[in-house]
Amino acid sequence: MADKKNVQDVDSGEVIVAKAKDFWEKYSKPLMIASVAIIVLVGGWYIYQNFFEKPKETKAAEVMFKAEDYYRQDSVLLALNGDGQNWGFLKVIDKYGGTDAGNLARFYAGDCFIKLNENQKAIDQLKKFSSSSKPVQARAYKLIGDAYGDLGKNKEAFDYYKKAGHHFEKDETNSAEALFMAAYLAQRTLNDNKGAIELYKEIKEKFPRTDQARDADNYLAQMGVYSTEK
Repeated sequence: MADKKNVQDVDSGEVIVAKAKDFWEKYSKPLMIASVAIIVLVGGWYIYQNFFEKPKETKAAEVMFKAEDYYRQDSVLLALNGDGQNWGFLKVIDKYGGTDAGNLARFYAGDCFIKLNENQKAIDQLKKFSSSSKPVQARAYKLIGDAYGDLGKNKEAFDYYKKAGHHFEKDETNSAEALFMAAYLAQRTLNDNKGAIELYKEIKEKFPRTDQARDADNYLAQMGVYSTEK
């Protein structure tokens, strides 16, 4: 019985080996091609990241340094356009727009354009900006609201103020300010008392320690809504 079992085991092993050989003969070429393709892709990605992208990021940050300095000094035109020797934000965007530094340059440029009352240009830059930092992104939404407001596009301003106010509510001061501006627009220019009331109440509920929460009662009273708090 043992000999018979051993023979069966040998036969099974031979079958498995034969199947493996058959599989390899059929698929060895596609498997090798796929393996080479994976190696090429991974290697290409590594080369691209380390020999193209990282140097671009470093260079973009270097050439933007003086523009950031001018921005901090509130030298808006020099920050935007450079000084003849150093780049401004607009050139950084043009040459390195796909880098993190180029993305940040859009934020700076948008704020500069608002200060110059070139609000549509500000909107164009800020809408192309994005950040994983919620406070910074909320600030960008707020600036877009400011730009739309200066253009007299109150509905668009209202939408972006709400977006800014809801994006990072841990920042109570800026969130309350943005929602208050949305509520004010709803009440005074959009004739949307219902929307304004909801926003004033939201400010009082979520951000009770802010100046906007204390002011909300006055604006609610103007619409016939009085606090019942004692």
